[in-house]
Order: sequence, then C-alpha cells, then structure tokens
Amino acid sequence: MSNLYKKVDATDFPDEDDDIIAETDIEEDEAAFAFQQDENEDAEDDELLFDELDFFDLDDEDELDDEDDLDFGDVPSDDPVGLYLKEMARVPLLTNEEEISLAMRLEQGHIASERLAKLPEDAPEEEREQLLQLIEDGLDARDHLIKANTRLVVSIAKRYMSRGVPFLDLIQEGNLGLMKAVEKFDYTRGYRFSTYATWWIRQTITRAIADQGRTIRVPVHMSDRIRNLYKAARELEQEYGRKPTPEEIAKVLNIEPRKVQWMLKVSWRPLSLERPVGEDDENELGNFIEDYSMPTPLQSAYQSLLREKLEEVLATLSPREARILRLRFGLQDGRGYTLEEVGQKFGLTRERIRQIEGKALRRLRHPRRSRQLRDFTIDQ
Repeated sequence: MSNLYKKVDATDFPDEDDDIIAETDIEEDEAAFAFQQDENEDAEDDELLFDELDFFDLDDEDELDDEDDLDFGDVPSDDPVGLYLKEMARVPLLTNEEEISLAMRLEQGHIASERLAKLPEDAPEEEREQLLQLIEDGLDARDHLIKANTRLVVSIAKRYMSRGVPFLDLIQEGNLGLMKAVEKFDYTRGYRFSTYATWWIRQTITRAIADQGRTIRVPVHMSDRIRNLYKAARELEQEYGRKPTPEEIAKVLNIEPRKVQWMLKVSWRPLSLERPVGEDDENELGNFIEDYSMPTPLQSAYQSLLREKLEEVLATLSPREARILRLRFGLQDGRGYTLEEVGQKFGLTRERIRQIEGKALRRLRHPRRSRQLRDFTIDQ
C-alpha cells in the first residue's frame, strides 16, 4: 500500500533512523592472581582466580572450632538440607593431632599406591596385600577428613546464600573444594586444615556463583572489573554526597566513559516478563513493556485512513486497472505479485500488464485524484 502511494505522489516518506549499535572495544586482560600451593604443582593449579574476598586474610571465624558455627537453626529440619546436616553432625570435629594423623595416613596411602603401580608381577603376595591395606587405610582417612569438615563447608556456604545459586548447590561446590584441599593439604607446614581448606571452599563456591548465579554468564575477569567499578562508585558517592557520573567513575578507574557505561549495562540482571508488579501483584512486567514490532495507535490509524482513501481513488479506475494495481502492490492479500504472475491471472503478457499498470498510475497522478491523497504527504 505504501509502495503504491509513493508511486502516485513524488514525495516519499523519510525512512526511520537505523539503530546504530556501537561495539565497545573491551580489552580482554587477564584478571588472575597466583596462589602458590606447592612448588612442584602443575601450572594449572598455580594460578587461580580470586573473587572480592581476600583469601589470605583468614581470621578465627573461618575456622570451625566452636558450637556457634554449628548453629543451623534457620534451616528447617524436614528438608534435604536439614537431613544432610543431621547426617554430617554424626562425625565429631577433629583436633589438630587427629588432623595430622589422618593426613599422615593419607600420605602413606598415596606412597603405597605409587609403589604398587611400580611393583613387579613376581613380587611377594604379602607385600602386595600390605600395600593394598595402606591404600585402603589412606582412603578411609581421606573420607574421615572430608566428613569431619563438611560442617565447615555449610558454615561458609551460608554466607553466600541468595546470590543466584541454590543452597544445596553451594554446599556441593564447597565439598568439591574441600576434597581438593584434602588432596593438597601439607601437614608439615604447621597450620590447621580448616584454615587451609577455607580458601579452597571459598574459591569453588565463588567460582560457581560466577558461572551459575546469572542467567547470562559474565566472565570472572569482567566480574572483577564490575566490582571495582561499583566500589569506586560508592567511594565517590560518599565523597560528593551524590551519585557520580560515568565520566567521574571513568576518571578514577582510568578508563573511557563509554566503557563504564558498557560495564554498567553488563552488570544488569535480566528480569522475567512474568514478574508480578503493582500492589496486588495482579499485573505482569511484560504488560508495561512496549512492543516495537507492532505499529503504534497513530501508525495504525494512519494506515487505515490511507487504505480507505486509496480504495476510494482506485474505485475511479476501471475494474481491470484497479485489480492489477491491487495485485502488484499487495493491496489484496499483502503480497505483491510479479508482472508474469499478474499476466497469468489475466491471460496477458508481462509487457501488456506493465503498460496497463503505467497507464493506471498516470491516471492516479491526475490532480483530481492525487489531491485526495495530499493530506498523507505529511511525514508520519
């Protein structure tokens, strides 16, 4: 319909402005810190990403040495968490001497496993059985050390609740960190196992939150930049007594303002369109969001009036001319037909259809007809 009108009137409507998406050139710097666990460890274990916590600064509350850390009264006892806690509470806490003893048994199990792998086939059966017993004893010590510290995992996981990851998943991720700490614990360095394991538990939990806590995952190094951005924004707000502008934040972080704006957009969390809104929660958020793919009421009224006026003008032409124009410009069923398709409907050649179309358009441009469409020359 609009194509037909453009051919009738020489004045074309201006096209809508195209949306310009400026891609931000964000440098992919490595935001990682080295945490040396063992001088002989593999390189993949030497460098681990940190979150906002200072894992070197472990205080007394990180160690599970008193009954206060075992208080899970805010967790119902009739759910899976409560059942899990009851099961773990059966294993008593370990003293420093018990931790060292279990770590030594675990170490002996590792040594026995290496010896068994190198043991020749003709070795005495008694020696083989002794090594198998040491390996089994080491596994028992490992299980005991893990179970005795699962409450430490729950204690740390409680601090990360309501961050997008279910509580049981936080516990599971923390248990993975605990298992890794058991394998890497060196009792000869003199510190408690709970102090050492706390870092690994926190690391796995915070990594899980970074990977699973958002609907759209944000890389860990970008999360670190976003935290620094919000930290700088809070400091500036306290200094100025108002919310800082992106330019002020960019000056503190020594980056461009457009990068600050981009990082702010990245930090936004998506909202469900079905989220209840209002005092009675009777409406959904999606009901208040404009659908740009649908025409506005003004555009709908404009199209309706234009169609009505075009039909009035086409009625002044011969039936054949009017039908050809309707077919060519999609006024009949929304589809514009080619000259060949229209010719097949009328039993005429393409050239003849083109001639009839041109004649009909010239007749529409006559002042007696075109003045009826003059009101639609205003840009909409």
